Amino acid sequence: MQSVALIDYGSGNLRSAEKALQKAAAEHAPGTTVLTTSDPAAVLAADRIVLPGVGAFAACINALRARPGLAEAVTEAVRGKGAPFLGVCVGMQLLAGHSTEFGQTPGLGWIAGEVRRLEPAGHQFKVPHMGWNGLDGGEAGAGALQGPLFAGLPAGTHMYFTHSFAFFPEDEADIAAWTDHGGRFTAAVVRDNMAGVQFHPEKSQAAGQRLLANFLEWRP
Repeated sequence: MQSVALIDYGSGNLRSAEKALQKAAAEHAPGTTVLTTSDPAAVLAADRIVLPGVGAFAACINALRARPGLAEAVTEAVRGKGAPFLGVCVGMQLLAGHSTEFGQTPGLGWIAGEVRRLEPAGHQFKVPHMGWNGLDGGEAGAGALQGPLFAGLPAGTHMYFTHSFAFFPEDEADIAAWTDHGGRFTAAVVRDNMAGVQFHPEKSQAAGQRLLANFLEWRP
């Protein structure tokens, strides 16, 4: 038995994320409870944490910090207790030290780096970036996807993206997958028990379900 806290701070496609996690749990991790919550006590009691996010970085981090005790509970659960963590889209970007969106906004600072606007080379590459992109693994930006979160997912696996900004970590060793939209950017990060994905697993059909199932089974 395990529990997953899906953090509700007023941002993110919670219903879709909740349904996707429940489906992954039913098929791959029976006995898993998925709880959508903003209660700090429930977050601290959870075995795993998922932080979604849709919209502007500043609005998301401010909303998270505005809920009494919530940001502190997430930090204690993940950094203190070592609960496996998955950030999705802006939920991944919040791991950064800061974002340049609408000025400088501090993030959680769990993984050094910054969030900045995509600047693709070529007029055919639009921003916002919306659509399916293939993933490549490794620091060189090509080759097999590495690590337990990508088990069963070959290089080139397509995931669904919708965003204008991306996270650029200082240390490329934190980058678990890349993708390309008129230039490379980070598709996924992993450090210790913390992971984040720029794409939306809940919108990525079978590949997204596989990744969520891997997260539910992840033992960092």
